[in-house]
Amino acid sequence: MSIVLYHHPWSRAASVVWMLEELGLPYELRYVDLRTGEQRSPDHQARNRMTKIPVLQDGEATISETAAIGVYLADRYASGRLAPALDAAERGAYLRWCFFAPSVLEPACMAKSSGWTFTPGQAGFGTYENVVATLEEALAEGPWLAGETFSMADIIVGATVRWMVKFNMLERGEHIGAYADRLGERPALGRADAINAGIVAERGITMG
Repeated sequence: MSIVLYHHPWSRAASVVWMLEELGLPYELRYVDLRTGEQRSPDHQARNRMTKIPVLQDGEATISETAAIGVYLADRYASGRLAPALDAAERGAYLRWCFFAPSVLEPACMAKSSGWTFTPGQAGFGTYENVVATLEEALAEGPWLAGETFSMADIIVGATVRWMVKFNMLERGEHIGAYADRLGERPALGRADAINAGIVAERGITMG
C-alpha cells in the first residue's frame, strides 16, 4: 500500500476519501488531530508548509490542495475513466471544471455569505450571481459536468456544491439541487461518508 492520506473527517480531506473510493484504490488514512494543532507540527509542515490537510503521499510523490490531488489521482490511476486522456479534445473543459471549485465557486460563496465588499472586475471569481448561473447552465446539459460522463471534476466540484448547499451558502437552483442529489446516490460517496462518520465516532470528535 503506497497511498497515504493525511486526514481529518471534518476537512477537505473527507472528499479525497471519496476520490479514493471511486478509484477503488487501497490506501491508508493517517489522522491529523486538528484540536491539538498537529497540523502545525514540524513533521506535518515538512509535508505542507501551509499547515493544512489534505496531504496525499503516493510513493515518493507528495501532493497538497484538493483539486491537485484529484487531478493527480485521476491521471495516474483512471485516465480514460475519471479523466480525459492528455490529448483528448475534452481535456480543456475538464481541467476548467476541476479548478472551478477552489478558484471560483468557494470564494464567490464565501464573499456572498460573509458580505464582502469588492469590485467584481477586480475579483477573479466575478460575482456570485454569475457563478451560480454558469454552474446552472453547465448542469442543464447533465447529468454531469461533462454530460453523460462522470469524472473527477464532479467529485471536486460536487464536494464543494454539497457542502455549500448544506450550509445554505449556495442556493440549490433547478439544476444545482438535482446535481447534489445525484451525487449523494453514488455508492463510493456513501462508503466515504461512512468511513468519515466512523472516524468521528471513534475519535469522539465534537464541535466543542
